[in-house]
Amino acid sequence: MPRLAANLSLLFADRPLPERFAAARRAGFDEVEIQFPYSHSIPELATACQAAGVRVVLINLPAGDLMQGGDGLACVPAQTDAFVDALQQGLAYATALDVQCVNVLAGRLPAGVSRQQALATLTGRLQLACRTFAPHGITVTCEAINPLDMPRFLVNDCDDMEALRQAVGCDNFGLQFDIYHMARQQHDVTALLEKHAAHIVHIQFADCPGRGAPGTGTLDFKRIFMKIREIGYRGSVAAELLDPDGTFTTSRCNF
Repeated sequence: MPRLAANLSLLFADRPLPERFAAARRAGFDEVEIQFPYSHSIPELATACQAAGVRVVLINLPAGDLMQGGDGLACVPAQTDAFVDALQQGLAYATALDVQCVNVLAGRLPAGVSRQQALATLTGRLQLACRTFAPHGITVTCEAINPLDMPRFLVNDCDDMEALRQAVGCDNFGLQFDIYHMARQQHDVTALLEKHAAHIVHIQFADCPGRGAPGTGTLDFKRIFMKIREIGYRGSVAAELLDPDGTFTTSRCNF
């Protein structure tokens, strides 16, 4: 059976990150994911995680200036050293927190760099990430992000992700499927889930428009969640959504 996870970077945001582990547990979650845990020490997060009795299933690799509007690291040819440093920092956190998956954000197409060159750079960096994390039993993922919310992002849809998967060619590489980002581009979410089922290793969800909880937008989550079960997916399904009132619980998913 698929398992629900809470994204601690967006949920329970009215309190410090270490306190969100316990909040997630009280809301009914056994698993959590964190976009960027790096502003807190490993011992602080590990202690909070253990005390709450939850498991961290995914973190993002450090992404440089991506979230501040920059190009990021993974597809930027000039950022080789910074990417290697990000790998080492991500590895330290992932192994200490017993993380299953590490997501590598592709980044934005840099000025003066062709799409072909950026994709070649990204492919090589993902192969390096796979070699780095494989001895620790950790899967590397990459996700498509819609260009409406993040202009110039290199990987936008499932076709991009599948081409990347084939180019990377590593056993511990898989697709991270974000329901919100697919719906934001008006793609048929259930059809894509079925088409790419064999290679999806992590799923995230939020309603669209608005990126809120199920029921705040127009998506048919009963149908979507049923499709996730039908395709035989057994991984985590993470609530990466905005919850301004801080009341989101697993019971609101009807999962």
